[in-house]
Amino acid sequence: MRIRFDVPADPAYPGRVAAVLSRARLRRYTAIGAVLMAVAAIGLAVSRAVDWGDRISPLFYTLALGGLLSMLFPPWVRSRARRRSSRYAVEGGYDITDDNIMMRSGSQSSGIAWDGVARVVDTPEFWIVYVGRMPATVIPRRLMTTEDAKTLETFMAERGLLNS
Repeated sequence: MRIRFDVPADPAYPGRVAAVLSRARLRRYTAIGAVLMAVAAIGLAVSRAVDWGDRISPLFYTLALGGLLSMLFPPWVRSRARRRSSRYAVEGGYDITDDNIMMRSGSQSSGIAWDGVARVVDTPEFWIVYVGRMPATVIPRRLMTTEDAKTLETFMAERGLLNS
């Protein structure tokens, strides 16, 4: 297998990549925030029913605020990443073989061996490539031909890497 395609110097592309990668990295903050908000709501309800209101309510208000901030953190990071990364629009490309994924962006290039890939997550626009537990890069599906996308999808499925 050998798949080659170019990435145009689109100012919106780095922002989309940054948003996808940060969403994958920051998903746990939303869950933690929801748990903190639930604990705070239950704690406030119990403290009012048992009449502990004056002594323990500030703790639950603090938990609620922490939960709210934790839930607002990922969207803030994504918007900041989109805004900052739009300056980095340069031409690049991918060269994907049976052995590795080679990425080129401007004057820099890097690669990831398929043996080091732990899993690949399928999203509408990208395949997110994980090395260990961290998302390492994305493969933009929309910039590939349909045949190349099917070939790569089959290759990843045969290796047991593809998670929907």
